[in-house]
Amino acid sequence: MEKRKKGFLYSLIGVFLVSTNFITAKYGLSQFNPESFCVIWTTASSFYSFLICLFFKESRKEVFTLRHIRPLTAIGISTGITMIFGWKGLSLLDPTFTSFLWRMFPVAVILAGVIFLKEKLKKEEIAAIGIMLFGSIYSVQGRWNIVGKGVLFISFAILFCTLQFILAKIYIDRIHPNVMVAYRAAIAAIFVTLWGLFSGKLMFNAEPRYWLVTLLGAFLGPCVSFLFTFRAYRYWELSRASMLLILQPIIVLPMAYVFLGTIPEREELIGGFIILAGAFWLGIIQLRK
Repeated sequence: MEKRKKGFLYSLIGVFLVSTNFITAKYGLSQFNPESFCVIWTTASSFYSFLICLFFKESRKEVFTLRHIRPLTAIGISTGITMIFGWKGLSLLDPTFTSFLWRMFPVAVILAGVIFLKEKLKKEEIAAIGIMLFGSIYSVQGRWNIVGKGVLFISFAILFCTLQFILAKIYIDRIHPNVMVAYRAAIAAIFVTLWGLFSGKLMFNAEPRYWLVTLLGAFLGPCVSFLFTFRAYRYWELSRASMLLILQPIIVLPMAYVFLGTIPEREELIGGFIILAGAFWLGIIQLRK
């Protein structure tokens, strides 16, 4: 029971911190283009993460051994691709609506288990996923020309994020969480920098306040949040930890209104809450399992 409490607590803190991504990133993206933002975000996160690694004795011993560089590279590259698609999508969409769309991430994790681990879906799970898909379709109905591109970017981001989390779950018992977070960010930073140079879209002219919020977001979201999330995997199953992400839109909605003054369109809000209802049902099913 003590392990479950730790898993729940670490996951909950991770969810709250990662929810700030939608606010700080949306603010930064109003001045930086997605390619430049990715480079700043991942580079700053890598710097913070390695400082944390060197601060703690147990991770300091492991940080330069490079025993598991291949899976770390795979995690880092999948993280970089996730961020490129994710920030492109967020730059085009309302932050709360984007967080609603990200509720499809647990669905992707479950479907990955069905495809790669030969797990089986119950009828009620299929029904819950159907509700979530209906909510997604409703939210973009008649508005695809406005939000379609952003929705596609978020969909691709979810696919690569699923790969990242599956790899993290497989190797978390062999790689210290601090080390995993540090190399995840560092390799992602290298990948997105090369991508930015290749695309020729890097641009870093922005007012100091946008730099400040972006650097703060890079600390809270991809760095500190994953220190708690990956620790949760040592005490809790991936599916249970992922279910707490259902709460994210409820956290993002008031923050987006307070800090950005934004609220989703009516269709986005209704469709989003339909997605959320299906996600809650799916979460209950998973917890019963």
